[in-house]
Amino acid sequence: MAERFDPAGRRVLAVCIAAGFTTLLDQSVLNTSVPALRDSLHAQSAQIQWVVAGFSLAFGLALVPGGRLGDVRGRRTLFITGLAVFTGFSLLSATATHPWTLVAARLLQGAGAGLVNSQMIGTIQDVFTGQQRARALGLYAVTGGLATALGPPVGGLVLALAGAQDGWRLTFLLNVPFGLLTLFLAARFLPPPRSSTGHPDLDPVGLVLVAALTLVVMVPFVQPPGAVGAVGYLAAAGVLAALFVHWQRRYARAGRHPLVHPALARSRPFALGTVVAMAQFGSSIAAGLVLIMFLQDGLGMSPMGAAVVSLPAALAMGLSSALAWRVVRRFGRHTVTAGMALSAVALLAGGLVALRAPAAVLPVALALIQFCGGIAIGLVNAPNQAAVLRHAPAEAAGVGGAILQMSQRIAAAVGVSALSGVYLRGTSAGDGSGHRTAYFYASATCAAIAAAAVVVSVFAARAAEASPLPAALVPAEPLPAAPRPPGPLPVDGRGPRDPAARVPAAGPGRPDGPAPAPGPAPALAPAPDRSLSGRHVRSRLRARAPDAPERHVRLPPDTSWANRQHRHVSTTDEEEERT
Repeated sequence: MAERFDPAGRRVLAVCIAAGFTTLLDQSVLNTSVPALRDSLHAQSAQIQWVVAGFSLAFGLALVPGGRLGDVRGRRTLFITGLAVFTGFSLLSATATHPWTLVAARLLQGAGAGLVNSQMIGTIQDVFTGQQRARALGLYAVTGGLATALGPPVGGLVLALAGAQDGWRLTFLLNVPFGLLTLFLAARFLPPPRSSTGHPDLDPVGLVLVAALTLVVMVPFVQPPGAVGAVGYLAAAGVLAALFVHWQRRYARAGRHPLVHPALARSRPFALGTVVAMAQFGSSIAAGLVLIMFLQDGLGMSPMGAAVVSLPAALAMGLSSALAWRVVRRFGRHTVTAGMALSAVALLAGGLVALRAPAAVLPVALALIQFCGGIAIGLVNAPNQAAVLRHAPAEAAGVGGAILQMSQRIAAAVGVSALSGVYLRGTSAGDGSGHRTAYFYASATCAAIAAAAVVVSVFAARAAEASPLPAALVPAEPLPAAPRPPGPLPVDGRGPRDPAARVPAAGPGRPDGPAPAPGPAPALAPAPDRSLSGRHVRSRLRARAPDAPERHVRLPPDTSWANRQHRHVSTTDEEEERT
């Protein structure tokens, strides 16, 4: 049975989930109101691109610096600051009267959202441990996915109730009451900053290099350049990446703490799991945007009608996310692989149905396929994120979560730009068949990305089985052995150390029975390897502190035996110290 969160932990988790839902719902709600916003402000295409993609750009830029600052300076103040910035500039976005004013407000909104989201994962890593940490990270991942899936229905409902002229402004105003309430809860319930962090250096050069690299990678997808400009951006990205790697190695050799923790740089499960997360997030965001465009432009549906078609994905995701941990306990990391395979099948099926199905039944068929796609997202999103962040050491929890989220944001920017371009180029025929063909090509591209992620997920599962957890979770050396008394090995209440021997139910040999008859010591089988024997570890601990109670920690099913022994020893040591 899963261990319950204590009241303080529940309050911290509620604050993180509320802030995550508020900041992540914003982008998906806006997608449905872009046409109304464009007509109301008379915005040009380039300005609309900056309104939509500028938020993701600033979000991605703020993640890694925010995560590093949280690791070094504490998370509570940065959490509250980021949420206040996001809430305040949401109000400015709602009242904007010029397109460039809205662009500036959206950029600052994105920076605030990136700052607060970079603190959430670090806060969860700080407050929770073991299985509770995995569950908390899973709930946060589910919240992000639900916010993304619920955005189009919420946006369509707001536009239907308030009208196109004022409805797009209300989509921004929705953030204000939720943001203010979350600010109050965060100020009251978030834990205070840690008194010491162990490594106060921020690695400012690394922060500048990673920010420049993020900017160079994402700007071409926000403001597409020409052929020469694309080559220039690609060359600049390569140079910045090489400089960043060189600087990180030099910084580590100097005895400092680089921006990317060495455990993250060496971890194949972390890297491969991040690639899977990028493929899942990028393909699902891009597919959702293309679906809305196809339903409204190709089939002539209203925003509310298009939102109803996409609603089953949100419902299915919530259902499968609630059941995903039971599947993970049975099948382990292979749950993510199966979910990505189902996602690839659903994306390809959606494209084929759009190409062949009659117009009368097409919305219903697409809604059913969206339901299957939502099940796939629920099986992938939270379990994969929890599996990836298990390999992030505690002192780099904020940066590890920020790297994961930044990678997903880059994938979303690339996917939205590329897939919307595929769709728009395919609609050149101008009739319904052109839109159907374009949607098929875009869906098939997303399916190919998901299929590639299936292969990567297989390798990630194998790497996780072969790789230990970070050094912070593994003891540096075995515990010293307790002195062994002369004569036969002692017998405790659980039985002798020799696994081949058995303690009789009553009589000689029992601790509470009569003493055995004098005679030669019985021959004993060879003792097992004491460095790996859980029974020997318990006996040693009782010899060191007989009154120290034992606590067993429930662990995820894929945790290695050695780590289980370490967790057992660590918790008993804590009890021993208190005793």
